[in-house]
Amino acid sequence: MAHGSTPYFQNDAGHREIAIGVKEFMCMGATPPFDHPHVYLDMGDDDAMVCPYCSTLYRYEPALGATETYPPGALFAQKAA
Repeated sequence: MAHGSTPYFQNDAGHREIAIGVKEFMCMGATPPFDHPHVYLDMGDDDAMVCPYCSTLYRYEPALGATETYPPGALFAQKAA
């Protein structure tokens, strides 16, 4: 699966809230095979958004880079086969 430039985030740890450095992203719930349908989310003018599948609250934090999260570890990185 090619991800392009849109970051994918997962919440294996079950955090209620994850701070991210982008406003447009994909949520996949947990890492495969426990993921939900990968959904594109766009915060627009808002600074927070709840995933309609897993209820994770994503909060925009401009001090974070596009691949950084708080708590750390929520960026999904596709492993090469």
